Amino acid sequence: MKYNIAIDGPAGAGKSTIAKELAKRLEYIYVDTGAMYRAMALYFLRLGFAATDQVAIVGACQKVKVAIEYKDGMQQVILNGENVTSFLREEAVGRMASAISIYPEVRLKLVELQRELAKINDVIMDGRDIGTYVLPDADIKIYLTASVKARADRRYLELKEKGIKSDYDEIKRDMEERDERDKNREFAPLRQAEDAVLIDSSNQTIEEVINSILAIKENTK
Repeated sequence: MKYNIAIDGPAGAGKSTIAKELAKRLEYIYVDTGAMYRAMALYFLRLGFAATDQVAIVGACQKVKVAIEYKDGMQQVILNGENVTSFLREEAVGRMASAISIYPEVRLKLVELQRELAKINDVIMDGRDIGTYVLPDADIKIYLTASVKARADRRYLELKEKGIKSDYDEIKRDMEERDERDKNREFAPLRQAEDAVLIDSSNQTIEEVINSILAIKENTK
């Protein structure tokens, strides 16, 4: 039986950062579900589809192949044979990913792959509905959150450090809109699983959050 850790929460809460570091320390496979959705979003953007064009998006779903590979210990996301990892953090891609994730056909396309990975590997998976839908039987479920201000601050600084010009108010507004969409979508909405442990990272360091999760794992043995 493989060991699965599910980390859910809103955009910018630090899920990916925490999950990646935990995977390294525990020598688990890190599955970035958000990156998989972003890869699909990138595909639709390149085709010129609007996020509201459900018919076109659903119709094109079957033509999308998203795979995960590892090179030098780093996850690489492959879209139809092309390594698109470097394109996935663009704001437009993030907005598109959030918008298209409300369509059941998009989500079901990726859930099958995610579940298969969890069956054959010890994995840490982060996203919006991992503990509630994708891996409902995960050994540990974490709901990682933070205030909108804290999340916007982090995202703004991240972009600034990369030399990417951005507007703080736009980032904050975008996060609020994503939260609203994710919590109110009809299919697998963002919510805390009943058996998930809530961690608010607003005033915690990465190391503090990681230590909290490792302690939870130790106590569940």
